[in-house]
Amino acid sequence: MSTAPHIDIDVAAFWNDPYPTLAALRKEAPIAYVPQLGSTLLCRRDDISVSEKQIDVFSSDQPNGLMTRLMGYNMMRKDGAAHSVERNAFFPAVSPRTVKNHWSLQFQAHADRLIDTLPSSVTMDFIADFALPFSAECLKSVTGLTKMRYQDMNAWSQAMIDGIANYVGDPKVEARCHEATAGIDAAIDDMLPSLEADDKSLLGVMVASGMPMDGVRANIKLAISGGQNEPRKALAGTLWALLTHPEQLDLVRAGAVSYLQAFEEFARWISPIGMSPRRIARPWTIRDVDFEPDDRAFLMFGSGNRDEQYFAGADRFDIRRDASKSIAFGAGPHFCAGAWVSRAMIANIALPTVLARLPNLRVVTDAPVEIGGWAFRGLLNLPLAWDAVLPRA
Repeated sequence: MSTAPHIDIDVAAFWNDPYPTLAALRKEAPIAYVPQLGSTLLCRRDDISVSEKQIDVFSSDQPNGLMTRLMGYNMMRKDGAAHSVERNAFFPAVSPRTVKNHWSLQFQAHADRLIDTLPSSVTMDFIADFALPFSAECLKSVTGLTKMRYQDMNAWSQAMIDGIANYVGDPKVEARCHEATAGIDAAIDDMLPSLEADDKSLLGVMVASGMPMDGVRANIKLAISGGQNEPRKALAGTLWALLTHPEQLDLVRAGAVSYLQAFEEFARWISPIGMSPRRIARPWTIRDVDFEPDDRAFLMFGSGNRDEQYFAGADRFDIRRDASKSIAFGAGPHFCAGAWVSRAMIANIALPTVLARLPNLRVVTDAPVEIGGWAFRGLLNLPLAWDAVLPRA
């Protein structure tokens, strides 16, 4: 293990709210070994940003890592040419042009259809009744797995997220993850015979590229693991943040600040992806901490996004701030390939549509909002009420 100072944490408290612990680490031990997590945590933005680009040291290639063992050998767990080949095959389905010209119309249709089904003047859990099915229906379109149920998309994504964050080795969590990946393999097999020429989905472009099927399967699972939960959490979280900061919502409604800027600030403030693991590939020293080959390091994105050296009042949600230094989508060669999809789904489609069609949308104050997670973090519920459902524009 590294020579970083050993810092013990309360895992349950860390899951409930990691930010006080991360703030203390940034101040007292910005690189720290946490025995409860079996890893060395990098907590300052500069260390994370620089280290993520040093793939010869902080390697994503983790043959024995949880993601590789449970989901297959995908591009997130590859570096250099091996990563680039698969990313280039993946990219045509999620490029800014494809998102704008192809997926955005489908995203809008999903949003409008789901809102059409909502009753007027009742309380709902926004996550269960809109964010979850919206994210899943969009992901069904993008992956090409259009025959599956949105409920399965959500459940299988959560099972994989739980599996790859299962650092305590709970066998039940691992079993659920295996069930999910088997379900996804079956859904892929169901779609392969119906693929058409110039299919713009992830399944279509990767098969057309000649990628071996084990790579196709692994990268579809990667897309589902991050493409369902994180947009769902970011959508619900951004809406909640705006509704509980009405003066900032007024700025967005007036066009003084964009929906995209609000989304980017929320992703900085409560990073849906709180960390990314790395394997140390060769001896290395940073901040007087020595690493040996095969040490495990966690790049703590959620901590870097609250680094006081970059973000004044970092614990506050403020859409007026410059969030351009946020690393919510990562940095370097592993910058999130689905970033443009998420931005379109949330900032271009879902937020403006929901706020336009559900007048007097408000948080129900007698049902507390719960937030949890540290590797993957977000709202667990969002009780809302509104006065009517307006027709489509």
